[in-house]
Amino acid sequence: MPVETLWSELQAVRAEVLREAEGFSQRQADWKPGEKDWSVGEILDHLTIAEIATGKLTTKLTREAEATGALAPFPADLTALKPLAAEPAANADAPQVVWPGHGKPIGELLTTMRATRERSRQSIEKLATLDPRKLVFKHFRLGDLDLAQWWQLQARHDGIHLAQIRDVKRAPGFPKA
Repeated sequence: MPVETLWSELQAVRAEVLREAEGFSQRQADWKPGEKDWSVGEILDHLTIAEIATGKLTTKLTREAEATGALAPFPADLTALKPLAAEPAANADAPQVVWPGHGKPIGELLTTMRATRERSRQSIEKLATLDPRKLVFKHFRLGDLDLAQWWQLQARHDGIHLAQIRDVKRAPGFPKA
């Protein structure tokens, strides 16, 4: 089932993100390689904010479609989800609505990230019951995306920031503890 494959992708990259940040001291979580760079804590916060927004979008699109009678069941013959037309840019500026806070406790960031993913499971389960191609919302950079593409974007987004976390950890001056 294509939605199960999507869930596996989401889970795999998130597990790597969490593994990279496990055991961080607050000093490590708050450290930035440069003035304009994000800390690992900020990256975790940003990923969580973005995922919450995708979950809210799932609710919004399904409620609107339900209200207009446009909600359709997941097609039995749909064997693959429509891929993203373009890969998200690794160096793109995030919209202000998903900007992170600085200095949040690392334990709280990790707990919130895990709890958000548990709630996202409900969104993915809902996605598996409807035709995602009919639920479309415009992304500020990538244009019209259907609901499944929004969740694919979430997985790619985690992957982009996983690489960023690894870069921060390799940067000269990163605290040992």
